[in-house]
Amino acid sequence: MPTISLTLPDGDAEAYLAPAPGGEPAPGVLFVIDAIGLRPRIEEMADRIASWGYTVLAPNVFFRDGSAADVAPQVDLREPGNREEFMGEAMGRVKRLTPDLLARDLPAYLAALRARPEVAGEEVGVTGYCMGARIALRAAGVDPAVVAVGGWHGGGLVTDDPDSPHHALATARASLAFGHADNDRSMPPEAVAALGAAIEEAGLTAVNEVFPGPHGYSMSDTAMYDEESTERHFASLRTLLDRTLGPAMGAAS
Repeated sequence: MPTISLTLPDGDAEAYLAPAPGGEPAPGVLFVIDAIGLRPRIEEMADRIASWGYTVLAPNVFFRDGSAADVAPQVDLREPGNREEFMGEAMGRVKRLTPDLLARDLPAYLAALRARPEVAGEEVGVTGYCMGARIALRAAGVDPAVVAVGGWHGGGLVTDDPDSPHHALATARASLAFGHADNDRSMPPEAVAALGAAIEEAGLTAVNEVFPGPHGYSMSDTAMYDEESTERHFASLRTLLDRTLGPAMGAAS
């Protein structure tokens, strides 16, 4: 998978860059990966979003733990039991990626995105998956030029912790779209309702839906993949980005 290198406060990170078609600068979108890491499935998803007329940057947010290849699964996560075993290891990396570290990383990721010659304008979108949905929400709180945030099968968006991701809504200016997973223990109905209440209190425009697929529904390289919910996510995300950023000319249908 071809990648570029980003220089961050705490080291260098690989990132996958998917330019918009046509070769002209286009609005930027930061793609925040799930706990499984930067891999071909992420490349496929970033390419599809880019085809709508956006330049998409997907960093290896686990760069402190090694390269994308270092942390990638070595087994087929579609086979019974493999995903669960891999996630037991991956959750250690997720827990080590603390809010304090993200406060250092997120401005650097956004600056790197805007600095690319393939990106037009300061206003950008962020889309995040699983634990990446939490990071995407935090991005809206640290940068008022983040005008669109999508969160998909995210967990722990609303907690009792003082640094819960949903507190970022108080300073956010973004429009939002969430596609929660059905029967997700990490984002139960009461948390979805609490997120909706926090969005309303912040006065933000949002879609806050529950999709029928399981947690991880968009990842076709795992046993959790659900095509219907994946396509609903792509449709909702495209509507969000087109409304807030507007696609570049010549985008694919």
